[in-house]
Amino acid sequence: MQDSKSQPYFLSVPHPHQYQIHRCNGRKALVPLLLLFTVLTTSALYALNIPLLGIAWRTDDLGITRLRVPSSTRNPAYLIKASRGAVASENELCSGIGVDTLKAGGNAVDAAVSTTLCIGVVNMFSSGIGGGGFMTVRIPPSSSGGTSQVYTIDFRETAPGRANKTMYVGDPLSALFGGLSVGVPGELRGLEEAHKRWGKLPWHRLVQPSVELAQGWRVPTELARRMRFEMFSELMLNNPDWKAIFAPNGPLLQEGEIIRRTNLSNTLSKIALEGADAFYKGPIADAIIAKIQATGGVMTHEDLEGYRVKVSRALEGTYRDRKVYTTHAPTSGPVLLHMLNLMEHFEEFEEEGRTSLAVHRLTEAMKFGFAARTKVCDPKFDSKAQSRIAELSTKEFADLIFPNVTDDTTHPPDYYHPIFDAPTDHGTSHSSILDGDGMAVAITSTVNLVFGSQVMDPITGVLLNDEMDDFSTPGVPNAFGLYPSPYNYPEPFKRPLSSTTPTIVEDESGEFLLAIGGSGGSRIFGAVFQTMLNLNWGLDVSAAIEYGRLHDQLYPSRVEIDDVYPQEIIEGLKLRGHNVTIADVNRVAAVVQAVYKSGNTIYAASDSRKNGIAAGY
Repeated sequence: MQDSKSQPYFLSVPHPHQYQIHRCNGRKALVPLLLLFTVLTTSALYALNIPLLGIAWRTDDLGITRLRVPSSTRNPAYLIKASRGAVASENELCSGIGVDTLKAGGNAVDAAVSTTLCIGVVNMFSSGIGGGGFMTVRIPPSSSGGTSQVYTIDFRETAPGRANKTMYVGDPLSALFGGLSVGVPGELRGLEEAHKRWGKLPWHRLVQPSVELAQGWRVPTELARRMRFEMFSELMLNNPDWKAIFAPNGPLLQEGEIIRRTNLSNTLSKIALEGADAFYKGPIADAIIAKIQATGGVMTHEDLEGYRVKVSRALEGTYRDRKVYTTHAPTSGPVLLHMLNLMEHFEEFEEEGRTSLAVHRLTEAMKFGFAARTKVCDPKFDSKAQSRIAELSTKEFADLIFPNVTDDTTHPPDYYHPIFDAPTDHGTSHSSILDGDGMAVAITSTVNLVFGSQVMDPITGVLLNDEMDDFSTPGVPNAFGLYPSPYNYPEPFKRPLSSTTPTIVEDESGEFLLAIGGSGGSRIFGAVFQTMLNLNWGLDVSAAIEYGRLHDQLYPSRVEIDDVYPQEIIEGLKLRGHNVTIADVNRVAAVVQAVYKSGNTIYAASDSRKNGIAAGY
């Protein structure tokens, strides 16, 4: 079958007065009559007060300039244009709070703090101060001609001191729900560490917007939908800790009604005044530990008070002369670099555009990436892990693997040599931020499963994570014969494997190009990978995010493809032996947020899959 490059057209406006038609494979075709048509159509729509889709930029009352662009999901999508700074989060309120922080004189780290705390209030099903995560921070050059410094902060939850390798044998659900599933939260320590090192505004100024927000806001679309998932609606209607928030008058709150997290507001108010110590010591810590232990957990005050973040220079790689900075193990940062290194071997990949062969190749890179992921763990707990993991992100390792990438066919999972089964993680939230000085933050935070451990402390209002489920449990092999990875068994104070990849990219001259990351468990690094390739194929940052995706994690042996993906490419994958499953693009899957800079103009976009909307100024 000959690869077809014909794909649907969509309108893209990378600059306000430069109207172009892009093919989805990145090739550009100028249409002489388009400008005249656009001017006439725009004038008519303005006269009729009809919303414009992909035709004209509009600046709203808050000073945010945005373009309504095509979305493949049931939700609207927007491309944001800015000149001084931008925030792309999964919630429009929180993107706005982040930009307000920038306008008040804060930098990207300040905005990351205020945005992340906001997400924990309004999108508590994704993240919060009862969870943890990772961030990548770019410190711009201090002088012209200098080089940036890029750091990562690991504020991943850790196993409690009483954890052991067999704690979930015979009772695997206790790793998912209840007090035993809770890892030691790290989010506040991570945000505080970043702020102490690089923040500008006072700490209380960054926390206060979330204090006020938690006192009452309107239930947004995405929260309303998730509240009505059967397992959560029963929890919220029958558990008094949850009912007081989500069903205070009997039935579940509806979209648009006021929801209040008053006790969380009180907790955040104390944290605003006293810093993160207020969470890890004293009455707040007492209440959290009591709730965890009352619901079957083993965490102690010593675990909470002893939590420490890890700060290091970012893991660095290159892709076609661009510098790529990402997070170290136990994240999947090394895996992302491995997949990019494999794709770099295809010299004409960007120029040839999206064909079924190109998509087959990126799928094969993802499959080798998932095989590599089975080698990743918290390196502190394995004497051989450091060298094993360090190898993954190197060009030499990609050179070794690349000859096994075949253009004519895909292969069974064991061809890619996964060494163990890796757990499928969940949940999560990501935000990308850029300020006017070139400081950038990519931050991914999580409570793991949707609504975490389903343990809500009623005194503090803190929703607790179930991050212990990201560890492997010794026992029988999975359905495909792979045993759980001993590299990832729970041990005291160990950090579990993560799929997160908060990433920052610089261009060939060292200028900021991209801050990107995602949520969605084991789909995260594959979604970030595909979005980066979409940008290289010429799509603007919103189109790159909105484009359909595929996912193949080796087990089960199938490639899951969004139902909006071009049919001719799907057929080409089938001819190469891929076991294709078509999935609704509106399902709960990976979600990407990114900020991209072209010249002096900043573009930002949040994924419509989760109703995200970015902001900028």
